[in-house]
Amino acid sequence: MLNGFKQFILRGNVVDLAVGVMMGAAFGSVVNALVKDLISPFISAVVKAPDFSTLSFTINSSKFLYGDFINALISFGIISATVYFFIVLPINSLTLKMSKKPPIDPTTKKCPECFTEIPIQAKRCPNCTSKI
Repeated sequence: MLNGFKQFILRGNVVDLAVGVMMGAAFGSVVNALVKDLISPFISAVVKAPDFSTLSFTINSSKFLYGDFINALISFGIISATVYFFIVLPINSLTLKMSKKPPIDPTTKKCPECFTEIPIQAKRCPNCTSKI
């Protein structure tokens, strides 16, 4: 029973998935820090607004932090753009290049008189008997 579990855990795709999730979490924290510490203050300086993370409003003593939501939207935009431009586009172009097959040499041609498909080495059409 434990041997089957060990085979499952040590399978390549499970380990690759675990590494991908961990790298994604680390990348997400880096992007969140970038947005919180650099991009949001830059946008705030241009728009002349305070730091987005401090933006909030209160209704019936409930505090709504919409500034944090704006930071999260910016983080999502950066992460999705990074994934698209650095992962999806290169993989798609690589897949397209790998799927292109070399052109196949034709084995037949059309008779110029009757337009019947004939072997490429034929000197005479079997249908209309014209010389080719």
